[in-house]
Amino acid sequence: MPEIQSHTPGAFCWAEVGTVNTKKTKAFYSELFGWKYEDKPAGEFGVYTMCKTQGKDLAGLYEMPPELLKSGVPPHWMSYVAVASADAACEKIKKHGGKVQQGPFDVMEVGRMAICQDPTGATFSIWQAKAHKGASVMGENGTPCWFELATKGVDKAEKFYKDVFGWSVKAGTDAGFVYREFSAPGSPMPQGGIMELTPQHGPVPPHWMIYFTVKDCDVDAKRCQTLGGKIIVPPMDIPNVGRFSVLADPAGATFAIIKLSLDLAKHKPADKPVASSAKPQKKK
Repeated sequence: MPEIQSHTPGAFCWAEVGTVNTKKTKAFYSELFGWKYEDKPAGEFGVYTMCKTQGKDLAGLYEMPPELLKSGVPPHWMSYVAVASADAACEKIKKHGGKVQQGPFDVMEVGRMAICQDPTGATFSIWQAKAHKGASVMGENGTPCWFELATKGVDKAEKFYKDVFGWSVKAGTDAGFVYREFSAPGSPMPQGGIMELTPQHGPVPPHWMIYFTVKDCDVDAKRCQTLGGKIIVPPMDIPNVGRFSVLADPAGATFAIIKLSLDLAKHKPADKPVASSAKPQKKK
């Protein structure tokens, strides 16, 4: 399993789950994905847990403070984009119609970050690496492999992310609905997609979804239920790409799993998008 040494500015570099019961959440993901954990003191932030596979960092986990829950923020997965300068990125985000909800601020000596919102209302974070570079592994079983934005206003979202992060974007042609896949500057392959929310999705606000690679989508979706989670979108096929399902952990944080029928390491921009049909077929 090759180790990622650094993340290019503009690329997704980290995934993080905020939850209400770290013990229960750890047990869930440990059973589902085989994760191990390393708790680290985080000063005023309390304890921050590194989620690991074969000794490599793949995501973060933390207990949400009561005031955050009271403000209406539910347990959730957060996607992080790597930037060279958090301060400069925040200025670009505001210039191009986005909002900076919190920050930029230092996370001790490990990095500098901000929590932001794009012009369509989807929340994401930016990360300026210092001691912590981000994920050391992606695309392996039980690790993030695809980041997908579901939004109302694909064109507006596309322009924003191209202006702020320099993404290259190409349209999907055979998905049967509006879908774009994007690549970070200089990347040889796409890292995610942007799709239009439709009435089929129900009252779902714009959001980023993180996909984790699995060996068997159907088996892991059933195990999610057994472990106290929920199936939001049942397993279904994406022709020539794989089989996916959208799930929720016991605290309610949503994420997706996908069994790829292609080798992610060999995926080229000309191929069909990894999640080109990853949309709910029924209301959530």
